[in-house]
Amino acid sequence: MALKYLIDENVDPIYPTQIRMRKPELVIRVIGEPFIPPKGTKDPEILEWCEEYDFILVTNNRKSMPVHLKDHLQANRQIPGIFILSANLSVGQNIDELILIAECSFVNEYQIQIIHLPLTKIED
Repeated sequence: MALKYLIDENVDPIYPTQIRMRKPELVIRVIGEPFIPPKGTKDPEILEWCEEYDFILVTNNRKSMPVHLKDHLQANRQIPGIFILSANLSVGQNIDELILIAECSFVNEYQIQIIHLPLTKIED
């Protein structure tokens, strides 16, 4: 089974649009889409949804998400992972990272972790 991404509602809509165009076989869902948690869903509930449906959360939330993940794990819960987009990368570079990670990763490689992009070295 391949990685699946849930895009947080505060992430620019260009991300799912571009990823879907460039890598249509990659499963991308966005908060607020049908059958996905609605916009305004609290972070702890999003983590529960990601756990239940095996999605990695892609977010810009650098402040509260580590706290929510800690609470989630202390409650004996799991999560496939959280990727935090880099403010220092362009949208295109962040998208390249997400696609590369999806193509080259093991399914449970990022379980119970917060990963800050980039994973690869970006050339200037």
